[in-house]
Amino acid sequence: MGSGVLEYPTPHLEITITIQSNDLTHHQPYTKKQQVVYELIRMLHEDKGLGYRKISKKLNSWGIKTQRGNKWFNTSVSSVLKRKHQRDVRIEQTREKEYQIQISPFKDKYINID
Repeated sequence: MGSGVLEYPTPHLEITITIQSNDLTHHQPYTKKQQVVYELIRMLHEDKGLGYRKISKKLNSWGIKTQRGNKWFNTSVSSVLKRKHQRDVRIEQTREKEYQIQISPFKDKYINID
């Protein structure tokens, strides 16, 4: 304190805010083609009772390609149904979940700045 300057603690407020969200990544909707192919596979499987192998043969005979332009296999047909279901559940139960914002009480603190 030899310089004649008085040193006082500097007051400041401190607060903690917690925000949670599942909406941090881009949500890519299905293309029209993906939706049509999914509905076709679902109809052939659920309504007509066809197995994955028969569905893949039908899609290939109709000249319908996979999203990546390949021919269909029983595993790719199965994946379309499985992945669509997983996606729907993830969107419904996780992505659209609402979280409450949590705010801690204000704290006033004093610090010495040298």
